[in-house]
Amino acid sequence: MKVLVVNAPHVERFVRSQRWATRTRARIMRWPDWLAYATAVLEQDGCEVKLLDCPAWGWDMQRYRAEVEAFRPDLVVVDSSTPSILSDIRAAAIAREACGARTLLVGPHVTSMPDDTFQRAGGVVDAVARGEYDYTVRDVARALVDGRSLSGIAGLSWLRDGAAVHEADRLLIQNLDELPFPAWHHLRLDDYYDGIKLFPYIDVIGGRGCPYKCTFCLWPQVMHGHSYRVRSPRNIVDEIEHDLRCHPRLRKGEFYFEDDTFTLDRDHTRRICQELIDRKLDITFSVNGRADVMDEDLLRLMRKAGCRQLLIGYESANQEVLNRMKKGVKIDRVSQFTHLAARLGFDIHGCFTLGMPGETRESLEQSVRFALEHPLTTVQFSAAMPFPGTSYYAEAEANGLLQPGGWENYLSEDGEQQAIVSYPGLDREEVTAKVDEALKRFYFRPGYAWRFLKRTRNLGDLRRKVRGAVSFGGYLVKRRSARRPVPPAAQEKRA
Repeated sequence: MKVLVVNAPHVERFVRSQRWATRTRARIMRWPDWLAYATAVLEQDGCEVKLLDCPAWGWDMQRYRAEVEAFRPDLVVVDSSTPSILSDIRAAAIAREACGARTLLVGPHVTSMPDDTFQRAGGVVDAVARGEYDYTVRDVARALVDGRSLSGIAGLSWLRDGAAVHEADRLLIQNLDELPFPAWHHLRLDDYYDGIKLFPYIDVIGGRGCPYKCTFCLWPQVMHGHSYRVRSPRNIVDEIEHDLRCHPRLRKGEFYFEDDTFTLDRDHTRRICQELIDRKLDITFSVNGRADVMDEDLLRLMRKAGCRQLLIGYESANQEVLNRMKKGVKIDRVSQFTHLAARLGFDIHGCFTLGMPGETRESLEQSVRFALEHPLTTVQFSAAMPFPGTSYYAEAEANGLLQPGGWENYLSEDGEQQAIVSYPGLDREEVTAKVDEALKRFYFRPGYAWRFLKRTRNLGDLRRKVRGAVSFGGYLVKRRSARRPVPPAAQEKRA
């Protein structure tokens, strides 16, 4: 059985594997985590597999088609996201046209919208794997090898005689240690870059799921559930050692824990840190964390183990907005945590989501002021996106707040994220403009660049900072040009 696992072409440097699927303003490129796990499971089961990361390699649909024709897979597995779903379906159609392969779509969009996907696909998508798809993909491949029907495969929606059949949900994987390490050997270390992380970097997923109920957050609601399941510290650090053997340069870069909340199970966090210390790996790592962890002993242990940066989802500095999104934090405690973490030497990357229900111009400004007045090293401001399957999407749909049009409206013409929800008294264009304004006010402050450069570790670190600055500067220049009125003569020439 030959299987092609595909992160398909879309707009340039499009990233499906993050919570906001988009082409980012800093032009980062993240690892296709979940596809790499599925690839590893297929390989473990005896399949001949290729993993393609077309956005990371700059491939267009024509180059992708050539690879399909050369490899001639029996099954093609295509990742999906809401903004890219039409391209994802096109990738499936190309596979069908090129070699008659069976096609299976995976990911958050098709999990939430299987019937809509089948309708738009017009028969070129054979099946959809809903939720965690590691074993669903394997079971589909097994059925095809044996010549069996897809009937009874948990977590699968598929077409039988042109009609959609929805099998029972697949239970979440409880023993994550049984999964093989991600199939990074199909990918190149230098193709993945994030301006806030040391270069090179690689992902580690120590646990799946999150018990918190943030209304906008995609992964827990759609893919991995609200039950937090963890790998053993030994298994996690074994993977880190494996990655170091494959890529010794990671000793000067960093590992990024992609868990929704690395500090959720504090005892588990302590055991991971102690395992790293006991093995004397001397690595650097970053984690996603909550903004209310006031456990100084835990934070000190994380620093000792090599934790450099905390990525914190502040989302908003307005308590009413936080309450409506069910964030479950208090502003005063968040502020205390931020000062504590900075005092202990962490870099802090603050994530803010602008334009959630209850937002006003005043609350938007509160969030910007919070970022400016607290010791944050870097920030990202994002416009709130109501992805299908989230309670935010259900609320926006129920209140008639979604803009008319298709899924392609989730991105700007340049493939970047933009607000798509307008509220009485706050238009979506204002929210998108506030995102750009907030980023400029944070990064263009007097002295900020000097303070940021002073924390440079080595020449490689300096290069990634310069690259990030150039990428972000290029975005701002392009945005400014896009807003500039086009002279009448130029308009006539274009016409």
